[in-house]
Amino acid sequence: MATKEIKTYPLTEMKDKYIGKVGTADRDEYEYELRMDVLGKMIKSARQERHLTQEELGKLVGVQKAQISKLESSANSATIDTVLRVFRALKAEINFNVKLEDNFIKLA
Repeated sequence: MATKEIKTYPLTEMKDKYIGKVGTADRDEYEYELRMDVLGKMIKSARQERHLTQEELGKLVGVQKAQISKLESSANSATIDTVLRVFRALKAEINFNVKLEDNFIKLA
């Protein structure tokens, strides 16, 4: 009896098909939300590595525990200023890359 081979698809092809091609509004929104989710997870991981509770981090930053919780679940409602203050409080370095067309801009 022959086994049926399962067809596989690259992730990029699946995103193009089910979310939208790169540059479309739906795809841009998806990619933005994904980055904000990853940023939130990075904040949580750094906080835990520093052995801080959400409340303790909030006090260091000057915000309520609820805002830290919200940041960790998804940073999409946070301002850049708040994110920078959080990483400063965690004594963590953060870097930004800016890409114009196909060229990265290095920020000193």
